[in-house]
Amino acid sequence: MDKFEIHGGAPLEGEIAVSGAKNSALPALAACLLTADPVVLDRIPPVRDIHTMEKLLEHAGARVTIDGERVTVEADAIQNAEAPYDLVKTMRASSLVLGPLVARCGRARVSVPGGCAIGARPINLHVAGLEQLGATVRQEHGYIEAEAPHGLEGAEVHFDRITVTGTEDLMMAAVLARGETIIHNAAREPEVVDLATLLTKMGASIEGAGTSVIRIKGVTKLRGARHAIIADRIETGTFLIAAAITRGDLHVTCCEPDHLRAFIAKLRSVGVEVSEPVPGTLRARCGPKLRSVDVTTEEHPGFATDLQAQFMALMTRAEGISIITETIFENRFMHAQELARMGANIRLEGRQAMVAGPMPLSGAQVIASDLRASASLVLAGLAADGETVIDRVYHIDRGYDRIEAKLAGVGARIRRVS
Repeated sequence: MDKFEIHGGAPLEGEIAVSGAKNSALPALAACLLTADPVVLDRIPPVRDIHTMEKLLEHAGARVTIDGERVTVEADAIQNAEAPYDLVKTMRASSLVLGPLVARCGRARVSVPGGCAIGARPINLHVAGLEQLGATVRQEHGYIEAEAPHGLEGAEVHFDRITVTGTEDLMMAAVLARGETIIHNAAREPEVVDLATLLTKMGASIEGAGTSVIRIKGVTKLRGARHAIIADRIETGTFLIAAAITRGDLHVTCCEPDHLRAFIAKLRSVGVEVSEPVPGTLRARCGPKLRSVDVTTEEHPGFATDLQAQFMALMTRAEGISIITETIFENRFMHAQELARMGANIRLEGRQAMVAGPMPLSGAQVIASDLRASASLVLAGLAADGETVIDRVYHIDRGYDRIEAKLAGVGARIRRVS
């Protein structure tokens, strides 16, 4: 089992490039099931969750060709409208194929996503949406089985709560449904907009992506297309924090600053100098003193929950007390215990974490519990005195492409060991 060994204390300096967004690439790959024509996707990050989705497409009968970060999918014939447990048990995004398979094949059998370390991500919102489009859905033997032998019908759908994957799944189902579908309380994340852009290139009729109301007029057939995935805003935010926590000076390239306005505003409040020297590049430098600020995670365009753990690591180095409130997931503070092993002063009360700083961090042996927790421990290790060893880094491999190589390229003393 791989580990990271990090010797902290080195300020990061130079340029570091952002990869394509995993959370955008996954629904884009699922959307390839909606057409018999080839779909070419560029800037696909070669991370573990992506490899799992590619295997799932091949299991369905698609031909998947990988050329670096370019992936071509040809799903001219769907042989298995199923996402089996053994394939998808390690990936929560398996539910994204439910909508496309029902829309294309009239049926789907998808393993129910299992438990998640950071909290529940119920699939009931996906199911309710599909039922409103006319599908018959039942759950048995650990699988969601959906049928619509005569096709789906457009409908007006109101999500009880904002759901990114639910919005994406229903969008993909609705593009081939008869009539118009209106999704209320839709997710507004950039990844939803990116999926809508791809589907539009494929011939779909979609209005309102990026707002809380999305209108979709169904078409009878989609065609092939070529599309480049947007930059990973979470990786961008992680690297900006890496500059601040190491008191370095980084140019984060190939990014999309407009996707991170709330986060950038918080960094500036902390005392981090963030500028945009050229389009698509953010420069982050640590100011003379870091100040504690409070943060509450929210759906986009608010402060992303996927940056909460990394921000907590930064707050251990800031002066004062920061109150971090997690509103999206109920169990997303497991990194706090590991940060405490490194010297952080963190008190948990329900969905709030109180971080007192600045505290001197010292290297320790720690265990990663989930994807973003892994990133927070890497950041803490970069700032800590001495050696930090992070176990279970397969979590970070789910969503960050060669993070140790990228960080080493800007001065981090980090290496992967088996």
